[in-house]
Amino acid sequence: MTAICAGSRRGRGRRATTVVRAGLAALLALGAWTSAVANPAAAQEPAPSTGEPVSAGLLAAMQKDLGLTEGQARERLAAERAAVAIEPRARRAAQDAYGGSWFDADSGRLTVAVADPRRAAAVRATGAAVRVVEHSARRLDAARRAIDALDAPDGVGSWHVDPEANRIVVNVVRAQRSDNDVEAFLDRARRAGPVLVRSVAEAPRTFAAGTVGGDPYYTGNVRCSIGFSVHGGFVTAGHCGRPGAAVRGWDGSHIGTFQGSSFPDNDYAWVNVGSGWWTVPVVLGWGTVPDRLVRGSAEAPVGASVCRSGSTTHWHCGSVLAKNETVNYSQGAVHQMTKTSVCAEPGDSGGSFISGDQAQGVTSGGWGNCSGGGQTWYQPVNEILARYGLRLHTA
Repeated sequence: MTAICAGSRRGRGRRATTVVRAGLAALLALGAWTSAVANPAAAQEPAPSTGEPVSAGLLAAMQKDLGLTEGQARERLAAERAAVAIEPRARRAAQDAYGGSWFDADSGRLTVAVADPRRAAAVRATGAAVRVVEHSARRLDAARRAIDALDAPDGVGSWHVDPEANRIVVNVVRAQRSDNDVEAFLDRARRAGPVLVRSVAEAPRTFAAGTVGGDPYYTGNVRCSIGFSVHGGFVTAGHCGRPGAAVRGWDGSHIGTFQGSSFPDNDYAWVNVGSGWWTVPVVLGWGTVPDRLVRGSAEAPVGASVCRSGSTTHWHCGSVLAKNETVNYSQGAVHQMTKTSVCAEPGDSGGSFISGDQAQGVTSGGWGNCSGGGQTWYQPVNEILARYGLRLHTA
C-alpha cells in the first residue's frame, strides 16, 4: 500500500471548469454560499440527513457502481437514512455490551452486536436487528490498540475491528502470507485478542497526485484533491503536504498554506484560504451527478453506500466495508481509517467521501484502480474537525 500522489500538474480541463462555474453561479443565485472570513471554531455537531430528493445522477452512479436498479437504489438510500438515525439510540440501549453495528443491504436494516443477551430486547426496541456475540466493542478495541503497538512488516496491509465477525481482521498480502515476519506478527496479534486473517491481492498505497470538494490543488510538484470546505479553509489528506507548504488552486493561483498536517499515524490536514479564494459547501459531481451540497457530517454505518469525488477519476460509488482500521503504508501505519469498495487513483488523495448530503471523510489511499477495481480508505472528517477545532461549511 503506497500513497497515491500525482506528480503531474494536469488540471480539470475546460469541460469540468465550465461545469463548476455554472454550478457556482447557480448556488450564488440561491444564496447558498457565504464568505469564509470566520476563524476556525469548535468541531461541528453532525446534522441528520435531510431526506432531500435524490438526483438522477446519483441514482445512475449507484446503479453503475453497486449493480442496483433505480428502485433498489432509492430503497437503499431511504433505509440507510433510517439506519443512521437508529444507531446512536441502539448504542445507548446496548450500554457496555455494545459490540458494534453494520448496515445489512439485503435486509435494509441496521444490525447491532450485543455481548450480553440481557440487553438484546432494549436494542431491538430501537428498531435495530440484534446479534448476540462473545466480545464487546470495548474488548475488541483494546485488542486492536495492542496490535497497533506492534511493528508490522510490509506483507501486512491493514487491520480493523470487524463487528460482524466479532474479531480483529488482519489483512495480509496473499503472496507474502508465508513470510516469516508476517507469521511472527500474526502470532503476536493473536496473543492480543481474537484475530481473523484474510488475504488481499495488494497492499494499500496513498492517492496523492472557490474550494470545491474533489477539485485539484497543487503543492510543490504534487497534485491532490480538496476534501471539504471548513470555515477558514478546507480539509484534505496529510500526506499531501507539511505545515507551511504553499498551495495553488486548479488555475495555478495561490490559495493558502497547510496550517496543520499529520502523516503517518493519521492522514489529515487543513489548508487556510485567502488571496481571493473562498469556501463553499459543495462536492463536485464532475458531470456524472449534480454537484452535491454538504449539509452535515452524520457518520454512515458499515454496509452503507458512499461516493467519492477526486481530481483524477472524478465520481465513483461503493460501500463502507470497515471502520477504525489501521492501514500499514510503506511510510508507516495510519490509524482509525474507514475502508470502502470505492476505487481511486493517483491525484485523488484528499478528495471527498460523501454519503447522501453528509460528509464522511478525505481520501487517503488504497489498492487497484478504476479500470479493474480496488479498495480505498478515508480518514473520517469528524476526527479532523475535532483535532483542529474546525467547523464544517454546510449549506
